[in-house]
Amino acid sequence: MTKAVAYMRCSGLGQVDGDTWDRQMEAISNSCAALGLDLTCAYPEEGVPGKLDETHRPAFQQMILDLLGNGCRVIVVERLQRLAREYAVQQSLAMYIASKGLTLIAADTQEDITAALIGDPMKRALIQIQGVFSELDKNLTIEKLGKARARIRGQGRRPHQKNYSSDPVKNHHAEGRLRFGWKPGEDAVLQRIHTLRSEDNTLRQIASQLNAEGIHGRYGKPWNTGTISRILARPQQSEEVKK
Repeated sequence: MTKAVAYMRCSGLGQVDGDTWDRQMEAISNSCAALGLDLTCAYPEEGVPGKLDETHRPAFQQMILDLLGNGCRVIVVERLQRLAREYAVQQSLAMYIASKGLTLIAADTQEDITAALIGDPMKRALIQIQGVFSELDKNLTIEKLGKARARIRGQGRRPHQKNYSSDPVKNHHAEGRLRFGWKPGEDAVLQRIHTLRSEDNTLRQIASQLNAEGIHGRYGKPWNTGTISRILARPQQSEEVKK
């Protein structure tokens, strides 16, 4: 089966703990099943307005970097309005994706958006031009980020950490909510999630298995596909920070 990832977005931080992730994931999962795609993970964009381009979307940028390195080439969104509210931004992001040789699919219509763009001669030329400059920009960005991370780690703090102290717990809180796996007892649950995923279980099967085993989430709530997808989307980041 062709592998795919989900890109999800909510514009307000107040929506993060609501049902937006579950709703988006359900639509994307159903579409992937209908199209014969293997949904491997999700990239949730938290608190990012739909009018912003790719330079203001950290999850989007991470997703593109990951896909260019792991061979997965398909991105599925709930609908184009979830990618971006404004038409111009939709087109810009879709063309950016196409310039990387990736495919964008809208779950509500199951349409291959990038194929439609490439079918337009003028847009195809713009995509090709953008691809050349995107490759240059990627190489420059990777070099810049590598130097910045090395400099920050040399100062004994985590990347993107604005306020820090000698107390590691306070350092974690300086970046906002602790990612799952940092609090006592969560590491074992995190390992269990990755083990279940390595056994080719779907997101829904993993959530059901954890609930059946009596393993609860951070706040004692039952597991759902949205929470599982967010955890699986960032395993390497969590492990890197712990080191």
